[in-house]
Amino acid sequence: MSAVETVHGPVEVDRLGPTLMHEHIFLLNPEYMQNYGRGSWWDEDARVDDAITRLRSLAGKGIKTIVDPTVLGLGRDIPRIQRVAAAVPELNIVVATGIYTYHDVPFVYYMRGPGLLIDADGVDPMVTDFVRDLTEGIADTGVTAALLKCAVQEDMSPGVARICRAVARAHRETGAPITTHTNAGKQLGRPTIELFRTEGVDLTKVVIGHSGDTVDLDYLLEIADSGAILGMDRFGFPDPNLTTRVNTVAALCRRGYADRIVLSHDAACFSDWLGPDALEINAHLLPDLRHDYIPTVVLPALREAGVSETDITAMLVDNPHRYFTPASA
Repeated sequence: MSAVETVHGPVEVDRLGPTLMHEHIFLLNPEYMQNYGRGSWWDEDARVDDAITRLRSLAGKGIKTIVDPTVLGLGRDIPRIQRVAAAVPELNIVVATGIYTYHDVPFVYYMRGPGLLIDADGVDPMVTDFVRDLTEGIADTGVTAALLKCAVQEDMSPGVARICRAVARAHRETGAPITTHTNAGKQLGRPTIELFRTEGVDLTKVVIGHSGDTVDLDYLLEIADSGAILGMDRFGFPDPNLTTRVNTVAALCRRGYADRIVLSHDAACFSDWLGPDALEINAHLLPDLRHDYIPTVVLPALREAGVSETDITAMLVDNPHRYFTPASA
């Protein structure tokens, strides 16, 4: 039986249970937090305790695993996640490696790599770092990443393309699956898939994230027909609203595509993207963006829309399990 790496250690894929495939625990800018948050709005213990409370509640509603694709650019801090995980042993937390940026590569890679100022061995150092996270573990934490992450939000800029290629090459070297942030309104799943295809990626191991932000069924069917998985993973966001998101998933299920859909929220226990008062602002602007929205609200709505229990199980259980099962298995 194949196993997937989690913060708790390896877990057999058939024990992952109902899985939310795109969630965050913390989204932070460490430089900003360290320089402006400590001693004012950032209280480490309070934030960790709050995350523990939220995730215990989620586990109590039947979710057994969350995939947290918080990578470089989003404030990945594995020791902080380990503190949370240790207090919620009933929930598997799967973490990722990769880079999240909309335009340029981080400066630490800007002058290093093939054809750049420092090109020691012709290998992109991003690939080396990603592979290490996937095979040896992340820093000295003892936690190993189980998937790769990249983002295509504005366009396939040279920096974004380089990161996507590095992700593709680490995937080829390790077999690790890939998840993406894409802008569905701009239909950026298309160039993402094309780049991965030219790099020899197994598209059945790719989630095209945030696909549920569009109602264009022709686009969604095209993505699914490539073999990739549709990330219907922003339940709780208001645009499109709940009814529209549910109806889109139901329409895809009626067409026989439940085996290429995963569900999630893209929520965070705390995100500083809206500043120090993020929790209060989120509660006002995004009251439904919470980790338990799918088990408490979305699943009943899907059933009401005619989605069968078999299809719900496929989206929450079977598809994540297959995604994390190595192709060789």
